[in-house]
Amino acid sequence: MRAIQMRQPGGPEVLTEVDLPVPELQEPTQVLVRLHAAGVNPVDTKVRAKGPMLPDTLTAVLGCDGAGVVEAVDEAVTHVRPGDAVWFCYGGLGGSTGTYAEFAVAHAAAVRPKPTSLGFVEAAAAPLVLITAWEALHDRARIQPGQQVLIHAGGGGVGHVAIQLAKLAGARVATTVSGDDKADFVHALGAEFVVDYRREDLTGAMADWTEGRGVDVCFDTVGPEVFELSIPVMAPYGDLVTILDPGPVALKEARIRNLRISLELMLTPQLRNLPEALAHQGEILDRCGALIDAGDLRIEVADTFPLAQAADAHRRIEAGGMRGKLVLTIPEVEP
Repeated sequence: MRAIQMRQPGGPEVLTEVDLPVPELQEPTQVLVRLHAAGVNPVDTKVRAKGPMLPDTLTAVLGCDGAGVVEAVDEAVTHVRPGDAVWFCYGGLGGSTGTYAEFAVAHAAAVRPKPTSLGFVEAAAAPLVLITAWEALHDRARIQPGQQVLIHAGGGGVGHVAIQLAKLAGARVATTVSGDDKADFVHALGAEFVVDYRREDLTGAMADWTEGRGVDVCFDTVGPEVFELSIPVMAPYGDLVTILDPGPVALKEARIRNLRISLELMLTPQLRNLPEALAHQGEILDRCGALIDAGDLRIEVADTFPLAQAADAHRRIEAGGMRGKLVLTIPEVEP
C-alpha cells in the first residue's frame, strides 16, 4: 500500500511516500479500514517536527483522522462489518498505523459508522476536532444553557465546531477571529459576539458583552499567551479550558476568581491505552453524527490535497490563518 512515512523528526520534507505492507489485524478488537480520506491536524505537524509521542517508534505513518470502508474485522467486533462506511480518530502517534495511507488498523471502539449525509472528505476532517470540542465543553466545562461562552480562534478546526456545539447546548457564544471574512463565517455558525483580536481589546469587549460580569466558560485553542489573557475576562467560579500546555502562567487572579482550570487532550485514551475512554469518544462521534445528519452541525473543509502532497498540507497548516480543516484524498486502488 502507499503511505506517507517519516523516518526522523524535521520539516515537511521528512514526509516521504513509501510502499508498505497492508497492516494485519493483531487483536480481537481491531478493524482494518481501506481509507478514502485522512484529516490533517496541527498535532500531525508537531509529531513530525518533534518525533512520535509514543516511545521507540521513530518510523511512523502520521494521521489520526480517517474515513473509509471497513475491509476486515476481528472476532470481537460486532458494531461494524466489512463494507461499512466509517469514520474514526485513532493512530498517527507512532505506535500504530496512521491514516496517511491506503489502509489503517484502528481499535474498534474508536471506529463508528459514518454520518450518511457526509462524504468521505468531510467525514475525515471531523473526528479529532469534534471529540476535542465536545470533551472540552461538555466533559471539562460542564456547559449549561444560558451561559456566556468565549471560544478562541472560532474560524479554526476546533473552534468552528466548538461554536456550534456550544450553541446547540443553549449557550450564548462569543469568539475571537482575524478579519472580516472569518467574522462573517463564525456569525453564520451561531456566534453572537465576535472580537477581531488584531484590532480590538479582548478585556474591554468581554466586559461590554457580559455587562462587566465576565464569561462563564472560556475555551482556549491557541496557547499560553491567549490563556493568560483569558483569565481577566472570566466570571468568578467560571471554567477555563485549554487544549495546550499553558506554560508558566501567573495564576493569582485565577485563584481570586476561583476559576476551575481544565486541560483537554483527546489523545489520552491512545497514549494511556484506555479502551473505555476510547468507547466514550466513539459515543461522542455517534452523537455528533446524528447532529450532522439532522442538519444541526457542519464541518468546514478549507482545501484538499492528494496523499502524495502531505508535505504541502503541513506547510499550509504551519503558515497559520486556517479556516476549517485540510484533508488528504486517497484514491481507491487494489491492495
